[in-house]
Amino acid sequence: MKKLINDPADVVADALRGMAAAHPRLRVDHENRVVFRGDAPVQGKVGLVSGGGSGHEPMHGGFVGPGMLDAACAGEVFTSPVPDQMVAATQGVDGGAGVLHIVKNYTGDVMNFEMAAELVAAESGTEVVTVVVDDDVAVTDSLYTAGRRGVGTTVLLEKIVGAAAEEGRPLAAVADLARRIDDSGRSMGVALTSCTVPAAGKPTFDLPEGEMEIGIGIHGEPGRRRVPLAPAREVAQMLVEPILADREFTDGVICFVNGLGGTPLLELYVVYAEVASILEKAGIGIARSLVGPYMTSLEMAGCSVTLLQADDELLRLWDAPVDTPGLRWGA
Repeated sequence: MKKLINDPADVVADALRGMAAAHPRLRVDHENRVVFRGDAPVQGKVGLVSGGGSGHEPMHGGFVGPGMLDAACAGEVFTSPVPDQMVAATQGVDGGAGVLHIVKNYTGDVMNFEMAAELVAAESGTEVVTVVVDDDVAVTDSLYTAGRRGVGTTVLLEKIVGAAAEEGRPLAAVADLARRIDDSGRSMGVALTSCTVPAAGKPTFDLPEGEMEIGIGIHGEPGRRRVPLAPAREVAQMLVEPILADREFTDGVICFVNGLGGTPLLELYVVYAEVASILEKAGIGIARSLVGPYMTSLEMAGCSVTLLQADDELLRLWDAPVDTPGLRWGA
């Protein structure tokens, strides 16, 4: 194992120290391992909280800031945060308008966020609504989930819902928007290599030379099948065709090609070109694009494709200013 770390047991704490030093406009609660936007709680604004296991950076801590999340909980690598972290995050962003929990569909995350919401409601009466993201078309159930996994649509959802919350929309409206985005997004990924969790010191799974896993999960969960390595053109087909078969898409999609950590942008743009070609032939116009490593799996080589059916409202919210370590544009 070759990694730029100190002690494997300290990797999350050390990374949060680095994040706090690199981004002084954020506030990091090191005891609870929660990243807050520096001005949280924002009075009268719905608070947005997400989180999950570390190792997927910039998801989620890198998406904390104006126009996106108010707080993110950092669990151990590939391990759900615990309810106490989520309680601290929720209480820390409560500006009097309620709090939305955005949860990727993994059993530990769903259970712990649910427990935290109940604890907060009992202690302070804060209204907490949870939206679970389950956009992965690869498998129905997996090692860590009942139902579909939550993957790339989470990034798009946090950005769009973040803009809506910034406008001052009420909790019910923000939650409804989040559900609409989840229903409108589909994703699928491919792995060319495994990754190594620091505490384990060895690859998460065995993927022989000359093979790739189609439909992989972001923790290394198995996908649909293993197939021989193929050109990017064929890989794009293997990812896009199941997405288009699962939901009808028309003109105006947001197309997101995500790197899993070990794939350079050069290759991600090769994949994007092939995805765009497939969509053009299918009569589906791309309204907005995002290419890069935004939801990673440590150093895993591979990528995922996410399509989100957008409309004028979603595109306007997508274009709204955002200022986070991982995503930044606008005023």
